[in-house]
Amino acid sequence: MGYTLQEMMTIMAAREIHNGDIVFCGTGISMVAAMAAKHINAPDSIIFFETGPIDPRLEEIPMAVADPRVMYGAASNGGLLEAFATMQNRKTGRRVIGILGAAQVDRYGNLNSTCIGEYAQPEIRFPGSGGACDVASFVPRYLIFIQHEKRKFPVRLDYLTSPGYLDGPGAREREGLLPGGPTAVITNLGVMHFDDDTKETYLAFYYPGVTPRDILDNMEFSVDVSRAAEAAPPTEVELTILRERVDPHKLIL
Repeated sequence: MGYTLQEMMTIMAAREIHNGDIVFCGTGISMVAAMAAKHINAPDSIIFFETGPIDPRLEEIPMAVADPRVMYGAASNGGLLEAFATMQNRKTGRRVIGILGAAQVDRYGNLNSTCIGEYAQPEIRFPGSGGACDVASFVPRYLIFIQHEKRKFPVRLDYLTSPGYLDGPGAREREGLLPGGPTAVITNLGVMHFDDDTKETYLAFYYPGVTPRDILDNMEFSVDVSRAAEAAPPTEVELTILRERVDPHKLIL
């Protein structure tokens, strides 16, 4: 294809970020996506990290959110308190978009990053929320990165770590959460968006070489595929920037 599926996922996430967005991202592919967006389609976006740096220059891709490179040339260097205050600020908070990962996601975009199996005696224990529950609870939009496997798209989560749309329209508000929620689930097969009325996932894009059937076969629940279109592959310009400017040493990609 001339590109990897990880590069495809990164570019699809970058396309979801707009000028003026304030991007709250973590380590790994979410950081690559945020940097790609800033260099390709959203030059006026602002990146910040839970460790406190806001709008750093990011001359080199950091290896983690605590890497000193996240602080270079930043407009502000604070700490965890300042980062989460930025996310919840009444003026700027409505422009924040988060990027999260998880072990499981359900039809309403609820996330599990805590355990597989019963909480008291799990088959697998994961790191847990970190700041993900805060992001999912307070920001108006967030993207979800996950591998497209049946076990990762269950009918029912083994544990609810971070809220999406809970059980449907109005559920967030009933629980006292701010309006908002996930806007896209980005996988190695395609991209799903959320219906404005039902708040359920539907297939928006499938990647070249993938069919909607491939996507449905790798989920425990069905989604609407009637609105799906084949995604435009990464352009030569997008790939050049991704490979030569964002992650030239392939530290993450």
